[in-house]
Amino acid sequence: MTVNPLPIPRPVLHEQVAGRLRQMLVEGVIAPGAKLNERALCEELSISRTPLREAIKMLAAEGLVELLPNRGSVALQLSEADVRHTFEVMAGLESLSGELAAQRITEAQLAEIRALHYEMLAAYTRRDLSTYYRLNAAIHRCINLAAHNPVLTATYNQVNARLQALRFRSNQDGEKWKHAVEEHEAMVKALEARDAAALRQVLMSHLDNKREVVMEQLRATPRTGDTSR
Repeated sequence: MTVNPLPIPRPVLHEQVAGRLRQMLVEGVIAPGAKLNERALCEELSISRTPLREAIKMLAAEGLVELLPNRGSVALQLSEADVRHTFEVMAGLESLSGELAAQRITEAQLAEIRALHYEMLAAYTRRDLSTYYRLNAAIHRCINLAAHNPVLTATYNQVNARLQALRFRSNQDGEKWKHAVEEHEAMVKALEARDAAALRQVLMSHLDNKREVVMEQLRATPRTGDTSR
């Protein structure tokens, strides 16, 4: 008996494409400031232009892509000032998320964060940066969700989208990556103790450290189109 495969519903397809493009942007496969070549991406992802363009619109709404009138789309590239200002806001959102989460987290949410943390440690041991970052980001999202404040979550998601690629790159220094893992250990302990002040402080420090690493990397890397170096 021959079974014809069911077609992937179009909304699901463009969401899958957006997920793949998001990973490519975050992990630097598509460099900051680079133009998104629709023909090449269609060939690489084996899709038509319609779901690709719908996916690009989704990523533009998230802040990962900039749409240029009559010129296509480019991967977001932040200036040093943009990065500094965005990290300042993000540190506030993360620390508030932690403070509220320590007060409001459920046992089920805490168990999920513990499980993600152990998986993240395993990825760190393997030096699997891609998996590590995915789990790391999931932990931060779970802490935010444990605050049980939908306005905070919506704002968090919008601001965090701008920093994903930079946060991914910040773990490429071995010593700083180790320190980030230690900070995550402190986050879990503070959550388990329901210590709002401690979790707020470790998250604030965590984002401050990320910002400094990212700023160092930006200063050492010429911007796309920059011929001064």
